[in-house]
Amino acid sequence: MKIVVLQSEALGGYLPYEEMIKEWQRQFEKMNGIDAVVYYKDFAPDNIGALIGDADAVLGLFIRDNTLDKDFFDKHPKLKYISTFSHGFGAFDAALTRERSVTITNTLYGDVTIAQYAMALLLDICHNIALHDDYYKNKIWDTPEKTNGPRIFSRQIELYGKTFGILGLGHIGLWTAKMARGFGMKVIAHSRTKKVGPQYDFIEQVPLDELLKRSDVISIHVPLTPESENLINKKTIAKMKDGVILINTARGALINETDLAEALNSGKVYAAGLDVLAGEPLQKKCPLMCCRNTKITQHIAWMPNEARIRTIQIAAENFKNWLCGHPTSVINA
Repeated sequence: MKIVVLQSEALGGYLPYEEMIKEWQRQFEKMNGIDAVVYYKDFAPDNIGALIGDADAVLGLFIRDNTLDKDFFDKHPKLKYISTFSHGFGAFDAALTRERSVTITNTLYGDVTIAQYAMALLLDICHNIALHDDYYKNKIWDTPEKTNGPRIFSRQIELYGKTFGILGLGHIGLWTAKMARGFGMKVIAHSRTKKVGPQYDFIEQVPLDELLKRSDVISIHVPLTPESENLINKKTIAKMKDGVILINTARGALINETDLAEALNSGKVYAAGLDVLAGEPLQKKCPLMCCRNTKITQHIAWMPNEARIRTIQIAAENFKNWLCGHPTSVINA
């Protein structure tokens, strides 16, 4: 069996590429029936087909809308397993993949790390630590009053007792709920289907309109679909509390950015913490960057070293389970 691994370098350079490959090698040592593993560090949509070639399995394929079509599988007739390293994936013809006897899995690596980043955005909104750190280290010493001058330069917000609303109660949403509960917040959530099990007992599951009305903070953790695109818009924002805080670590197109910008500038939305924007990667500055009380980062919530290694471990475990005849994390069943 020939395997192609599309493993790019870790952005930022904090995790050496060699360490990731060594982790893959450790994982493959646990498996039988593998004849060859080929690793590719540099790849793009227009050359991936050539890299896959006659492989039986490809790990790390980014699934874009409608790329897994008849032409793709005609070019790769031996391919029987595809893994994407992300939680989310584009649209594809699941029936066609089943006809071709291809198993497709995703990799649920980022629940803890992305939830942590959502809370980091929220805490930065609540306290603006970098602003106060910079003043105390650098600017205060140039003022006549020095330490007798002002200490606070932004509103300080306590989370205890406030209501935290979660849109999308999947793996990441559940971990975010746990973290919010740790701050003493009342957690409510809305999901496409009601979640059942003891792990959800501390969460009050409510209709969307009720969540919008009651939440002091709203954190978005839903997949981007035609139904969820522009979920946050003028109408849904109007149903929110005045002064609500909005957090988005999911997909930028879940928010109508023009409507959010208007709400931020009017004060209807107090602040927004956004790790994602519509149209990424951006080619020019987004209007939200000029709004009051925004914290915006360049889609980096998923990047800790621990999460990169965990991605390899989970993807390898999914592949091993497929080899053993009991596939896990299947997205085309």
